[in-house]
Amino acid sequence: IFNHTDSLRPSLQLFENFVQASTCKGTLQAFSILCRQLELDPLDHSNFYNSLKAAVSTWKVKALWTKLDKRAQQKVYSQNKACQGTRCLIIGGGPCGLRTAIELTLLGCKVVVIEKRDTFSRNNVLHLWPYTIHDLRGLGAKKFYGKFCAGSIDHISERRAFLPSCLCFLALSLNIIYGSLCSSSGHGWRAEIRPSGHPVSDFEFDVVIGADGRRSTLDGFRRKEFRGKLAIAITANFVNRNTTAEAKVEEISGVAFIFNQKFFLELKEDTGESGKNVAVGK
Repeated sequence: IFNHTDSLRPSLQLFENFVQASTCKGTLQAFSILCRQLELDPLDHSNFYNSLKAAVSTWKVKALWTKLDKRAQQKVYSQNKACQGTRCLIIGGGPCGLRTAIELTLLGCKVVVIEKRDTFSRNNVLHLWPYTIHDLRGLGAKKFYGKFCAGSIDHISERRAFLPSCLCFLALSLNIIYGSLCSSSGHGWRAEIRPSGHPVSDFEFDVVIGADGRRSTLDGFRRKEFRGKLAIAITANFVNRNTTAEAKVEEISGVAFIFNQKFFLELKEDTGESGKNVAVGK
């Protein structure tokens, strides 16, 4: 007896491999393998999204497709034609770069992202403002990470923030390339890609967006930096002895001033120093 569920299991496992990938390159490779298994062509821009949506139908991904379809119907996107044909290059494939790429694609732009790193080399914990939490929820973050911003927790690891954005980005049939700087060609912008023979080296872009942080590789542009009050961060590392108490600690937890002012006021009274938050990264 043919069981349709059995035929889907390889694809479901490949999708799970994509979700569990621990590096940027591993995430992209897992997605490429998934596409080959499903016989989907990521370069078939007009049909790829609908084909992928029909082929991958776990409950997590169905929720994501629903959210993307709902967002795409917003008037501001003019049915994917608001900026149709505009060629955009984004330098930096972190959460901000990928989120920008998603928005530009929904507006109808042709988008390429170049990223220098191929690993999550920084163990960053990102603070999320309320509007950012709302936005990431709209991209399915809660479906992939059930503890996302539960209760008073408003922090997330860089990898956790990367995953839902990366999935949306790839599902919309875009391109992540490992490269570096870009330069003006007189008529537009071109990227210097490694290896140099990569087809993207010949592309010309109308818009260049630097999303590669403070040490931006974009030369020739004026910069204005907004800095808050300087603070000192103290990091303490402890050996995980796998005790029951340690097992109960959340992956990202802590105490923030806005939620527990009494704690920090007492801390200042005892030490003479003011603090803003105490975070625990597991």
